[in-house]
Amino acid sequence: MSEIKWNEFLIPYSQAVDELKIKFRNLRKEFLEKNEHSPIEFVTGRVKTVDSIKEKMRRRFISEDLLKQDMQDIAGIRIQCQFVEDIYEVAKLLHIREDMQVIEERDYIANSKPSGYRSYHVVIEYPIQTSKGQINILAEIQIRTLAMNFWSTIEHSLNYKYKGDFPEEINERLKRAAEASFMLDEEMSKIREEIQDAQQYFTDRKRDLNSPTEQNKK
Repeated sequence: MSEIKWNEFLIPYSQAVDELKIKFRNLRKEFLEKNEHSPIEFVTGRVKTVDSIKEKMRRRFISEDLLKQDMQDIAGIRIQCQFVEDIYEVAKLLHIREDMQVIEERDYIANSKPSGYRSYHVVIEYPIQTSKGQINILAEIQIRTLAMNFWSTIEHSLNYKYKGDFPEEINERLKRAAEASFMLDEEMSKIREEIQDAQQYFTDRKRDLNSPTEQNKK
């Protein structure tokens, strides 16, 4: 491990996360500025810690020479959506972008993991401009609903405590919670148009109240 200069190694990954967060947040802003529904609700990102990278290298038997190509989630972006349909819309948007290339996709929504985990994973190749020229790195984009993200965050926290070996009762409760979470998403999708109409009404009303004409009435 000592051969890798970790601070230097992680610089392009950190740059990629920063750039991708800005780009996806601007994409959300573009939809809103056009008074359209944005399939993107929140965007977050992170670079794996050195300890986390080393642990995964040991667990997956990844050598230092193959680290850049075999560990796809050193740079990670998480996009949260309101509706399941938005997840697939975001995935389509990734495919038509010219500043990145989709390398791999894993649909854990249509095919959830045994634990109940649901999300849509997209691995992209993303170009970074450095002092030594362009390099292409891999980044993983996880796209999920707010409900899926809540479940995943709780499961991730418990995983640290139990190191993946959940007591049977906890395991069963997590599975039931995952199903309840997905049922919530399904119900929200059924009244999606009503929700969007209400949100649009709220946005228009807020804009009207902040208009110069309304402000002059106060």
